[in-house]
Amino acid sequence: MAEVLPLDEDVDVLVDRLARAGRASQRVLARMSDAEKAKALMSAAASLRQHAPQILSANALDVAAAKANGLSGAMVDRLRLDEERLEGVAKAVENVASLPDPVGLVIDKSSVPSGLEMVRRRIPIGLIGIIYESRPNVTADAAALCLRSGNACLLRGGSEAVNSNRAIHAALVEGIEAEGVPGEAIQLLPTQDREAVSGMLRAAGLIDMIVPRGGKGLVERVQNDARVPVLAHLDGICHTYIHSAADPEMAKAIAVNAKMRRTGICGALETLLLDANFPASGAVVGALLDAGCELRGDARAQALDPRIKPASANDWDTEYLDTIASVAVVDGLDAAMDHIALHSSGHTDAIVTADEAAAERFLNEVDSAIVMHNASTQYADGGEFGLGAEIGIATGRLHARGPVALEGLTTYKWQVHGTGQARP
Repeated sequence: MAEVLPLDEDVDVLVDRLARAGRASQRVLARMSDAEKAKALMSAAASLRQHAPQILSANALDVAAAKANGLSGAMVDRLRLDEERLEGVAKAVENVASLPDPVGLVIDKSSVPSGLEMVRRRIPIGLIGIIYESRPNVTADAAALCLRSGNACLLRGGSEAVNSNRAIHAALVEGIEAEGVPGEAIQLLPTQDREAVSGMLRAAGLIDMIVPRGGKGLVERVQNDARVPVLAHLDGICHTYIHSAADPEMAKAIAVNAKMRRTGICGALETLLLDANFPASGAVVGALLDAGCELRGDARAQALDPRIKPASANDWDTEYLDTIASVAVVDGLDAAMDHIALHSSGHTDAIVTADEAAAERFLNEVDSAIVMHNASTQYADGGEFGLGAEIGIATGRLHARGPVALEGLTTYKWQVHGTGQARP
């Protein structure tokens, strides 16, 4: 069990203490080999399995409290662990251990007229602060990704999962310490005081990057208040555009999957755009309505099916995370891309079409972190991209975009080799 915040310790003092310990442990990690880090994560996975009874008991306390506090069924489900889910958490840690280590890789090398040899090599970012809600598996996923990429982490989970997070954290620390990794490489903030989050956000020079994972309120607060660089996305307003040359059956299957497979994830479809010349728009909206999705549309969309409700101006900028979607009829590819440029959050947008030229324009011109052709936006996930567990999806334009996994948790430095050059 994590320590309780002492009454005589200011949150800034606490964060300073933990951050300095994390930075010291990161220097130890930087000296460890790829094999040593991988072995430590395999040990952490084994420790999760060994301590499954304690973790599941702790999780039962969180689930009971969530129900008592009136959390929605979907939120309780996000929180709940059972033997199968916990085994999935352990396997995810093992999967990260098996991924290629990006640290030390040479990005490029060149020679300049002075005779100097220039090398750009990947290195860890340092100490990463991760602020997250609900899902206790994030504790293990984030810790594994950070350690594998040579970073230390300072974790702050949500209050609703406090017991689960502490039990998972204790198991992870026991596992890595057994293989010689300092336990301070994976730290969990020992208080749920909201002011401690502010302490992390103020810790410029100690925490190198903050990654928020959670609802819009959390991410917005982090982005507004942080003095530390932030890697995040605020909304997942994802579009699927059914082009005039789309295969009707493919369009129907993709639209239903993109919305209804899991409505509460950031890659779920929120707006469906139908080309005015697509001949099977009625079948697509009908399939969504029959699957239990409420549709809110413009006038032309409403004409397709009487069950479609009128859309308000706010609907085009809403991340529903529910069985609701907005739908609009657009006059061609340019109109679709204009709509996306105006309303997309830059997360994931897709086109369904058999016209390769139209697809190429969409992929090149839509400025989102992930753009797709003939695929469900539900694939916007680090695991599906072959990256292993992801630490989040970034929609900004600097450092990393899309699913952020090991490579996204590295930066680089220049290594310069000379033969005695002195600059004239």
